[in-house]
Amino acid sequence: MPFGKPVPLIAVVLGLGGLIPFIGFAALSLSGNDGGLGTIGLSPRLILSAYGAVIASFLGGIRWGAAAAREGGNADYVIAIVPSLVAWAALAIPAPWDLRVLGLLVLGWGLVDQDLVRRGLVPLWLGRLRLVLSSVAGVSLLVAA
Repeated sequence: MPFGKPVPLIAVVLGLGGLIPFIGFAALSLSGNDGGLGTIGLSPRLILSAYGAVIASFLGGIRWGAAAAREGGNADYVIAIVPSLVAWAALAIPAPWDLRVLGLLVLGWGLVDQDLVRRGLVPLWLGRLRLVLSSVAGVSLLVAA
């Protein structure tokens, strides 16, 4: 696996695209405008928390996949389920703690997964991209809280 290569363009495009719901629904939540979602029984905050939980689960999948592809240890598989468990539990706690927990989880997991780079389980570019994406996503969740 080439570790010194630049970030693949598709990873940048899809990663940035994945930030649109975080930024957009956080902005709608802060504005007090529901963007018409109330007509179907939804709110920007509800969608933001659900999206945050789904993405947090995806982050755990990165570790699981890296462990499977590069012969990670048993601890990697156990650690990989933590984001899903914490994220889904966060959906059950009252506001504003739900988004606070999700925001801290996403921010923190960007740092936790840097050990995958250090151990050679993922390329350097992925670690760097994760820091940027996790920072924007986590801050969006915290701001909306």
